[in-house]
Amino acid sequence: MASTRRPATAVDDVVIDLHGHDVAFRRAGTGPVVLLVHGIAGTNAVWDAVLPELATTHTVIAPDLPGHGRSGRSAGDYSVGAMAATLRDLLLALGIERATVVGHSLGGGVAMQFSYLFPEHCERLVLVSAGGLGRSVALALRSAALPGSEVVTAGLGLVARGGGRALGAVGLLRPERLSAPTRELGRSVAALADRETRTAFLATLRAVVGPVGQRVFAGDRLYLAAAMPTLIVWGADDPIIPAGHGRRAHAAMPGSRLVLLPGVGHFPPLEAPVELTAALRDFLDTTEPALADPDRFRALLRDRPDA
Repeated sequence: MASTRRPATAVDDVVIDLHGHDVAFRRAGTGPVVLLVHGIAGTNAVWDAVLPELATTHTVIAPDLPGHGRSGRSAGDYSVGAMAATLRDLLLALGIERATVVGHSLGGGVAMQFSYLFPEHCERLVLVSAGGLGRSVALALRSAALPGSEVVTAGLGLVARGGGRALGAVGLLRPERLSAPTRELGRSVAALADRETRTAFLATLRAVVGPVGQRVFAGDRLYLAAAMPTLIVWGADDPIIPAGHGRRAHAAMPGSRLVLLPGVGHFPPLEAPVELTAALRDFLDTTEPALADPDRFRALLRDRPDA
């Protein structure tokens, strides 16, 4: 019997100059565009198990956000609005006018800001364990946002980097034996040993998280997504951002879809890539791209549900 396996998808690693700063991204496939946005301290590698399958039918762009991975530091503004603007400019620089925007964790907050600021460039919105939908967030992130945390985060980075190398050298730690979320978390923490990476991480974190929880909240604007096809995916056992945020967002976003993944934590792209990809593909196949309508947007602002 002939094999039904699809051929391997070619993935291009690219770095371009944008406003005088390097922006790194991976690109694969052809067809309608899907933009994959990673979370804080992450890189586009979080999408490794999702990107190839999506690229069989879509053009997939997976950038490293400013100050993350191989992208250079920004001019100093690490707000979700500034990152959304960078993604808009990246797409336009690549000759891409519109995309379905998928964001994980911090990337979810960036994706929401993208759809709010640039609706003419957003066809659909997908939020995966997204930030910006409630105050609650893990104590570790709240603590890292405190003044003076630079010394602690630097120490953690050095311990993670040195400890991983030492354990690997004596054969006690083998990457292939670790779960994907554990490897990604270890890589993220080890990267904090680098001063520039640590500076970007803390600037990004403090833009969205404070000592009492998340600073950024999109809940009062979710009704504006009435005409935007929206999918919300959450790990039911998320210890970083509670799944209740996703449930409340679903209730506040007319026509949105909610997929809760049992037994999954904060990293669905790593913990449940098959299930996440299936949900994404079903959503892409069964929804039509949004068309920006300024008159409808004005009407929603004027006649908001709680007015």
